[in-house]
Amino acid sequence: MALNNGEIAVVKGMLLRGDRQHDIAAYFGVNGGRIAEISTGQTGSGVAASAPNELPPAGPYMAGRSALRARDTLIALRDLIQDAINDIDLYEKPKD
Repeated sequence: MALNNGEIAVVKGMLLRGDRQHDIAAYFGVNGGRIAEISTGQTGSGVAASAPNELPPAGPYMAGRSALRARDTLIALRDLIQDAINDIDLYEKPKD
């Protein structure tokens, strides 16, 4: 799987931050060779590194970016469920 320029920029930022190549590969779900190609300039030589504030949390990654997306989705769902419970509680309160 090839990485697009945005992903290459993130890889470069992660490399500059000192992340290990195999951790970066795990995050993107690619073979470590793709990260090595970026590290050596064989791929994406004209792409600038992402800024530190644009990078994902440092690894190691258990299941890559899909796990982080799932976590974000679950947090959003938790918030929606809590809002729904609050709305139900508001309407279920006994009237004086």
